[in-house]
Amino acid sequence: MARDAWLDHLAQVPLFAECDKKQLQQVASASTELSVDAGKVLVREGDVGHECFVIVSGSASVTRGGQPVATIGAGAVVGELAPLTGAARTATVTADTAMEILVIGQGEFNGLLEEVPGLAVTLLRSLATRLATDD
Repeated sequence: MARDAWLDHLAQVPLFAECDKKQLQQVASASTELSVDAGKVLVREGDVGHECFVIVSGSASVTRGGQPVATIGAGAVVGELAPLTGAARTATVTADTAMEILVIGQGEFNGLLEEVPGLAVTLLRSLATRLATDD
């Protein structure tokens, strides 16, 4: 994908929607783009994680305790607690379709939180909303 188109796409991800072009370039530089086949487990409940994933295209199923929780797609961020805490994953996320994802490692993620104004606040709001709606 062309660089400007890629930055436009990143701007559509709710976590990065308030970032300016320079900040989106920082996000792009801090992430690795990967293609994932249907059936691939991105994160497994109980495993310790150190990275998070941003779904660029495709969809995935989220399960907790083996029970379906949600289906997520483009723009969703998966595993964002792991780079913050290094704690065990709270759910399993499995690709339903072929997917394009961004992987952001723990060091890069923490660097983005420090360097990109507003990103930490947006992440905090996202996590608070999720906690408020969890059963």
